[in-house]
Amino acid sequence: MQHRNRPYKATKMLAAQKMLLLLCAGVSLAHDLTTSAQLKDIEERLRATEETLKELKIENEALRIFTKALSDTLESIQAENKAKRVAFSAGLLSSGEQKIGPFDIRKPLVYQKIFTNTGNAYDSNTGTFTAPVKGIYFFRFYAHGHPFNQVAVSLYKNNQIQCSVFFLKPETNANGSNAVVLSLEKGDEVNTQLWENSWVYDDESSYTSFSGFLLFPL
Repeated sequence: MQHRNRPYKATKMLAAQKMLLLLCAGVSLAHDLTTSAQLKDIEERLRATEETLKELKIENEALRIFTKALSDTLESIQAENKAKRVAFSAGLLSSGEQKIGPFDIRKPLVYQKIFTNTGNAYDSNTGTFTAPVKGIYFFRFYAHGHPFNQVAVSLYKNNQIQCSVFFLKPETNANGSNAVVLSLEKGDEVNTQLWENSWVYDDESSYTSFSGFLLFPL
């Protein structure tokens, strides 16, 4: 009876071994499939990261270009605003109680006592204002005279008379002034000139002076 069961038991053990082998193979296959899926997922994530980095590089370059353009625009606006700040005022002589004239020909007046010169458009070495930008400008000048001396001063734009101050041999100290609004191109020159056979004076309390400023650019 026992001998008859041996083949049955052997067959049963063999079947169990096969089942075990199949189970191990299945576990190994499942592991391989899981590892393959994980690798595929990692590759997809890497590709997505690379695409994101490319997009960030493109965005950074666009931002750099925009920032540079904004900086250039700001510098241009600052330079333009600086050019718009133009104003000067100057007295004829550096100290009071002095006179200029008379001359045989007309002479430019050189105002050496600078009160203000914002924009540095007025040249105290020549007495000439040079327009730094195209615009509308306002100018005023004063002429101070002493008794019995003729005073005659004119304001010039590019060597053309625009307005003048005259008084002939007053009996007391006298002051005259005139003003004008001019449209100037960049580089136009404005100055005042003393006529021949005329005098102007500077006293401590009354200057012969020249001033102007930019009303607005064009």
